[in-house]
Amino acid sequence: MPESEDGQTYSLSLLFQILRRRRWWILFTACATALATALVVQLLPNRYTSEATLLVVQQQVPERYVEAATTTDISRALEGITQEVLSRTRLLSIINEVGLYETQRKHSAPEQLVERMRRDLNIQPLEGTTEQRNVTAFKISFVADSAQRAQDVTSRLTSLFIQDNVNMREHQVRATTNFLQEQLDAVKQKLTDQETVVRSYKMQHLGELPEQEQGNVQILASLSAQLQNAAAALSRAQEQKVYLESLLRGYQGMPIRDSGVAGVPSVYATSSPTAALEEELARLQAQKTALLSSYTADHPDVMKKNAEIAKVEASLAHANSLARSPEPQKAGSPLVASTRRENASTGQLQSQLEANRVEMENLTKEADQLKEKIARYQERLNATPVREQQLAGMLRDYDLLKLNYADLLKKQLESGLAMSLEKHQEGQQFRLVDPPSLPALPSSPKRMKISLGGAAGGIFLGFALAFFIEIIIDSSFHTEKELSRRFAVPLVLGVPLLLTPDQQRMRVWRRAFEALAGCILIVAVCLAEFYVYRRG
Repeated sequence: MPESEDGQTYSLSLLFQILRRRRWWILFTACATALATALVVQLLPNRYTSEATLLVVQQQVPERYVEAATTTDISRALEGITQEVLSRTRLLSIINEVGLYETQRKHSAPEQLVERMRRDLNIQPLEGTTEQRNVTAFKISFVADSAQRAQDVTSRLTSLFIQDNVNMREHQVRATTNFLQEQLDAVKQKLTDQETVVRSYKMQHLGELPEQEQGNVQILASLSAQLQNAAAALSRAQEQKVYLESLLRGYQGMPIRDSGVAGVPSVYATSSPTAALEEELARLQAQKTALLSSYTADHPDVMKKNAEIAKVEASLAHANSLARSPEPQKAGSPLVASTRRENASTGQLQSQLEANRVEMENLTKEADQLKEKIARYQERLNATPVREQQLAGMLRDYDLLKLNYADLLKKQLESGLAMSLEKHQEGQQFRLVDPPSLPALPSSPKRMKISLGGAAGGIFLGFALAFFIEIIIDSSFHTEKELSRRFAVPLVLGVPLLLTPDQQRMRVWRRAFEALAGCILIVAVCLAEFYVYRRG
């Protein structure tokens, strides 16, 4: 046999000898530890755990119709709600309502009770898919010395979580709506003030505004045309005045010649007033025809020309009536008639000159008024670029305020919809999908695990104690090799074991007793473990 195998065989033999010699230390220590652990485990109070699962339900109405009022991450929201629910006031209220820790309340401070309740409480978020890593649900569990109390506390906590979530979202929506309403009122007031400033500026500079520029240009063009017409009419009136004055001077300097018959004039004048009026009437009608080719009958120039024609026609009719009026034929009457006709024509011309003078004054006054209006509109046109620049700054601020007001109004309406959504509890909320359970079995202590652990620890302790006694305490020699290692001189000893019949019987009985005792201890440990297993 090789030397290594011989040494290994010796070590195993030595180990078996130690176990055989210290078997009672190992067996007794292991059984005693297992039984003591089983006994202690039975004395530990039961602890019951009640669990409830809350599901995070997203908004029921699609966000394309109603946007969510709050975009707070559910993990942060859950953390905030947890801090609020686990506050000292809330937990003390639950302790008093449910009657937790009746024994500890006699000699523990409220802070200690709160800390213990926080240790007994567990809130575990349940994440969704690995890609999203979003919290879709969370579990609430509480450990108490009574199953009913554990269920009551868990039910109370789930109610607080659901209610606090609803209150928190409603508070956020209400705060947002109030803030938007305040900002909307402020912007509306600024918008009203800016509208007042713009309105006052427009009223102050009415006629000089950029949007009135085109109208001013058209009015200025119309006034210029009227001024030209007035100037033309004034020119014509001046020509008529010159003509009438020359005609009057011709009547006043005309000689009277006899016809050869006593008392009867041969010629009254070189020209007739009626003919002159007819020439003037023909000239006015020609001017009217020229005007009608460019303007309508309702044009002011055409209407003025109609008035002049009516005056000349009236004068012509008056002259004709004078020429046709019969007078008595007396001696020397032709000279008198001629003188009368001359006086009547002269008077007619003078009245026409007076009418012409009044017309020229009116035309001059009208031209001056038109020039004044043209100057005023020209000033407006010159001031339009300045007003446009000044008004642009006001309108820019007004447009910005208007856009801000429209944006705030839209947000305020959306916030109002979100508030209505939260009131109907159609927004994001916590829904109880797994009600608080009423545990039938205690969740702790884990008696079977503790008992088996005690048994395993007892076995380990028994082996440790056996080796300690064998190596440290016991100094006797049990084999020849141990003796030869201790002494360098070779020893040859041989002491045979001689037992009497009584000693042999006693040895048999002792081994039987040891076997029985060992079996009893092992059976006791097994029964204890079975009892622990049945008690759970």
